[in-house]
Amino acid sequence: MRSPNRTILYVDDDRDSREMICFLLRQADPAYGITAVADGNAALALIAAQPFDLYILDFLLPEISGIDICRRIRETDKIAPILFFSAISGKPDREAAETAGATAYLVKPNDLDSLTETVKLLLDRDSFEPEPMFRPSGRADSAGLP
Repeated sequence: MRSPNRTILYVDDDRDSREMICFLLRQADPAYGITAVADGNAALALIAAQPFDLYILDFLLPEISGIDICRRIRETDKIAPILFFSAISGKPDREAAETAGATAYLVKPNDLDSLTETVKLLLDRDSFEPEPMFRPSGRADSAGLP
């Protein structure tokens, strides 16, 4: 079982989004250890230094895309959940994220209400099975986790 202090890496190039999401997650659970960075290179440097319990990625990022970060995470970590939280909402984009190894995909700002619940569900699974939580609509299936 994972430690009670869950670590989350959030990667988003929009400062306002980073600040808002970090605030919401800390309100949901003050024990979350949240690290937020603005670009893929900073994310990959942190990932190389330490594993995280959960990764939250934007799709479009400077330098390295969220898809490429997801693939790099999956090269060394097959277990930790990866959640995309992005304004990019097309079916091909969601499918690309799933193919790269994402666990769930939420669309911002529409799925903002689902974010904290999805994070909690992903982190609370005792034995994580890397089975994606995708529905045809692209929203994470937070009601019935596999």
